[in-house]
Amino acid sequence: MRKIYLIREKTSKFGGAEVYLSRLSKVLDDNGVDHQIVNSIFPKFLPSWLRIILFNLQVCLTKKNKFYFSLERISCPDVYRAGDGVHKMFLSIENKSKLNPLHPIYLFLERRCFNNAKRIIANSHMIKDEIINTYGINSNKIDVIYNGIEPKKVDYKHSFNKLSKEFSLDKDTPILLYVGSGFKRKGVKEFLEIIARLENKNIKAFVVGKEKKIEYYKQLSKDLKIDKKVMFTGARQDVDDFYAISDVFLFPTRYEPFSNVILEAMSSKNAVFTTKQNGAHEILEDKYIMSSSKDFSVVVKIDTLLKDTEALCAIKQANNIKANELSIKLNMQQTITTIKQG
Repeated sequence: MRKIYLIREKTSKFGGAEVYLSRLSKVLDDNGVDHQIVNSIFPKFLPSWLRIILFNLQVCLTKKNKFYFSLERISCPDVYRAGDGVHKMFLSIENKSKLNPLHPIYLFLERRCFNNAKRIIANSHMIKDEIINTYGINSNKIDVIYNGIEPKKVDYKHSFNKLSKEFSLDKDTPILLYVGSGFKRKGVKEFLEIIARLENKNIKAFVVGKEKKIEYYKQLSKDLKIDKKVMFTGARQDVDDFYAISDVFLFPTRYEPFSNVILEAMSSKNAVFTTKQNGAHEILEDKYIMSSSKDFSVVVKIDTLLKDTEALCAIKQANNIKANELSIKLNMQQTITTIKQG
């Protein structure tokens, strides 16, 4: 097999695409597949729209006969993994400034990326349908490959003892969890509103992730009178410990191609609720899927689940099995099959 160049403009420890890229790279290493990650060579102080243009030039002007597996919207991919979804659809959901040149540049590159790629990988059927409906791409060109996860052992006792020292937790108190950065799109406001509506007041909730406007959400929790129940931790390196101790993972996002956090939470034995606007809903039972981020019927479902220890335990175990079946190894095998067709 030819050497594979994995294309991603930015580097980050927390982004979903970057986490996926690091996992894929590790599995490729383990299987002796020659590859190289290519990131932007341009300084981060440049405006994002200019960095995108320059990165496209960086990779396309030096491509020659290299094989590009891109996780970035570029005009010269061989195989493009649309892990960031369809930007045109994203803009229809989010009220973004039309003065920001980043968005027309993304749309310009997105159209060329979908048209020029020999093969496209969508990480959910939702995204495949959006690509077809938005850009008229032939469905035969698109493979659906769900995100993969590294199966892990959950050490509840270790994680609880560790976090209990920091947050004074009680083993009998149900724990709800949100993990993610970009609070507005990913539904932290709705997460807090759902927490406030729960009949069960004996709960704790964690909001784990980076957010510039964190004070707004802290104030909202005070206004909703749940500030004693909800803890904002910021970005954490030990997020696995939060997954391990939580009972319910709630992710009322407005738009998400396929959230890695859903697999992480399922693998760590959580009951999981998310919206149908998240491609990851495709691996959940219907009763755990919210019609939108403001589908407050989920409140009754969570309350009912927290009252029924047996049902809660059953869905935790079922989610663990289902998530671990979607391994990064399986993802790699399916991805390699697509690459060979590219």
